[in-house]
Amino acid sequence: MSEPTELRDPSLEVSRRRKPSGKNPKGRVTMTDIARAAGCSQATVSFVLNNTPGVRLSQQTRERVIEAARGLGYAPPAFSALRAPVASFEGLDGVIGFAVDQLATSPEAVVAIEGARQASWNAGNVLLVAQTLGDSVMEPRAIAALTKRGISALIYMTIFTREISAPDYLYGLDIPVILLNCYTADYAFPAVVPSEIAGGQSSTRHLISHGHRRIATITGEPWMQAAQDRLKGYRRALATADIPFDSELVVEGDWSASAGYAATVKLLALGDRPTAIFCQNDRTAIGCYEALKEAGLHIPQDISVVGYDDEEIARHLFPPLTTSILPHMAMGQWAIEQLEVPAPPGRGRYPITKLECPLVERESVGVVAS
Repeated sequence: MSEPTELRDPSLEVSRRRKPSGKNPKGRVTMTDIARAAGCSQATVSFVLNNTPGVRLSQQTRERVIEAARGLGYAPPAFSALRAPVASFEGLDGVIGFAVDQLATSPEAVVAIEGARQASWNAGNVLLVAQTLGDSVMEPRAIAALTKRGISALIYMTIFTREISAPDYLYGLDIPVILLNCYTADYAFPAVVPSEIAGGQSSTRHLISHGHRRIATITGEPWMQAAQDRLKGYRRALATADIPFDSELVVEGDWSASAGYAATVKLLALGDRPTAIFCQNDRTAIGCYEALKEAGLHIPQDISVVGYDDEEIARHLFPPLTTSILPHMAMGQWAIEQLEVPAPPGRGRYPITKLECPLVERESVGVVAS
């Protein structure tokens, strides 16, 4: 596809630390202090505090920066002007439909729905949710049931990030349609997906910044776009750092803990084993942890480990796992925010918006063991 994508803050390298530090020793609050406290880049702080036009930041990021600045005693001339306005969504009658193919198999859908609910309630709107399972018969019936309830807009979500062939009945709706975690080749609808390539690049770059050059990765199922993109990010980070790509260090997994365990055992059997492992989701990292501990190795003293997704278990592992946040909460909020954007005349073409996957730094990464 040749159409350009719309990246949200591509320059960000966001790191959330467990105990943000306060003011600098001289007592003057700087943007660096605020960035450290908010767990974001100095550029992001500048965008928020200066209310820079044309920069698309999530409401969560803006609120985090403003809260950190207030906590440090920073007082710009008009703090109230920094808060993003609550959307009024003129023309909506108070009911928004949300159709998702799967609800029960993973937490991502629930998180996205919660983000949409928060943004909807802030504007006084109600969210109606339907699970469709992608069934060719029941999905159109479910969406028809939503439209009969008088919804003013529809959010259409898939669990797996992918390009879809939108069914004809979506094109036929006379209400706004927003795609969440999916997109179409004809760019007929506003769409939002995670910035997975940048996320994989950020994860690998974080290990490189700690001196690692022998970095392995355990992928997800290769047919999935998330696995393909995270691997692309991994390879880009290596290339940028002039680290040769070694296919021996890439082991295919299936997102499960058992696959993470088996892949780690295989990596440890190499003559020149890795000093760090990028697990492309947190469940894979659980298996990786078990294999390393079984081998008598310590994290991160002997081998560093990075995960992805920031599932609840990540913060309870020992040591707590450095990982990346899947921005489904922000994606749900973004979908609601788009309802206040005027539609282009005729049949519009919309860029694909990609939201950052912030890196959460915990204790599973250390410098290369001597």
